[in-house]
Amino acid sequence: MINQITRLFPLWAVLFSLMAFGKPDLFIDLKPAIVPLLGVVMFGMGMTLTWQNFTAVLKRPAAIGLGVLLQYLVMPLAAWVIAELLGLPPYLMAGLVLVGACPGGTASNVVCYLARGDVALSITLTTASTLLAIVATPLLTWLYVGQKVPVPVVSMLWSIFKIVLLPVMFGVAVNTLFGRRLAAVKHIFPLVSVLAIVVIIAIIVALNEGNLATLGISLALAVMLHNLVGLLSGYWLPRILGMDDRICRTLAIEVGMQNSGLGVALAVKYFSAAAALPGALFSIWHNLTGSMLAGYWSRRDS
Repeated sequence: MINQITRLFPLWAVLFSLMAFGKPDLFIDLKPAIVPLLGVVMFGMGMTLTWQNFTAVLKRPAAIGLGVLLQYLVMPLAAWVIAELLGLPPYLMAGLVLVGACPGGTASNVVCYLARGDVALSITLTTASTLLAIVATPLLTWLYVGQKVPVPVVSMLWSIFKIVLLPVMFGVAVNTLFGRRLAAVKHIFPLVSVLAIVVIIAIIVALNEGNLATLGISLALAVMLHNLVGLLSGYWLPRILGMDDRICRTLAIEVGMQNSGLGVALAVKYFSAAAALPGALFSIWHNLTGSMLAGYWSRRDS
């Protein structure tokens, strides 16, 4: 039952977004909860990891290296190019680039499993990109949009350390020390993470009710194109390099599904609520496309 509810994340995200758009007063006052909610999500991610996941990076350097390069070279660059081509205002460009400079999404491991990809590689990639995000995310955001909007690199780095690394490491420690005792309730953490992300999306939609009405089409197009670039580059580049199809699927999902929740939290904290719109929309869209792609691959294998 819990797994079914979790897999319907895109539906819950759409429903809560519509509720927030129609009744923004229900969620506007929850703005201070965005960062703590993301901390809950990252703790849940840590509860799915062990210390061996961190050392596994060294065992598959080619696939991990390619995944990280696609994550931190292609995605932020693609976000900047798309924003320039569509003429997005600076705050939306900042939000889109911020999403592009974020690590792999927390839901990517589940989607990879459904797509019959390499789950071990997916977990290792998410772990590696999350660790690198502490430095890569603020620096890349500054590189691409620093001339248009002020980017407090050091403060952002410290925030990522507190919002991402500490909760993840705490989750790993709890899983290592009490994993067996918590086995009966560990399956609840994905559901808690889904609920937290859904509420974050609803808060951002509520805060940007007016902006959505005027910028909805161009913003939606930007998010769709950005996600498409990630999925296509993540699949076809390793395919051209002769990698196994399961690795190609995994890299497509890892690169195409960003940790947009982190992008939302950082955008609200350092730019504006409007700058968080790309991340909020990306949270819905990449889960839809990821789930559809996983379903296609699963059916094709069957």
